Amino acid sequence: MLALGDSLTAGYGLAVDQAFPARLQAALREQGLRVRVINAGVSGDTSAGGRARLDWSLADNPAAAIVELGANDALRGLDPEETRANLDAIILELKKRGIAVLLAGMLAPPNLGPEYEARFNAIYPDLAARHGVLFYPFFLDGVAARPELNQADGMHPTAAGVDIIVDRLLPLVRELIKAP
Repeated sequence: MLALGDSLTAGYGLAVDQAFPARLQAALREQGLRVRVINAGVSGDTSAGGRARLDWSLADNPAAAIVELGANDALRGLDPEETRANLDAIILELKKRGIAVLLAGMLAPPNLGPEYEARFNAIYPDLAARHGVLFYPFFLDGVAARPELNQADGMHPTAAGVDIIVDRLLPLVRELIKAP
């Protein structure tokens, strides 16, 4: 399984074994599922960066992929239509290769205004419905804005925060690995 993302996937500020892909793999193995989760997270990456490196990220021929991109797009105030186009292209390529997809959503920070927020926040549910892929609305659900679950920067989860993300995503990930 490929985990394609940014610093939230890469495990910014955490030991390798505390990063999302490692913790997800451990949780799946605890449930008796022999799944290898490939960490294709790059800190600071945007949806355009993820799109640009998609081909080499697929070198191990994964059967499934979790796409977690867009947080940096929103933090930089990039045009939501560019983010949408990049995520759309990523999903299309994954589906073309027969790779099951779970799209992990992101929410725009409120300081960019309600119009930007509405345009950005609509990207993920729209793409998930359009492509018929599994969808988790907000990757940081239960962790965002909780100081005890985030590092000092207030944006990147601690190991305990990652464990919450994994626990909440696990039911959908189990569906993902059962997908045809």
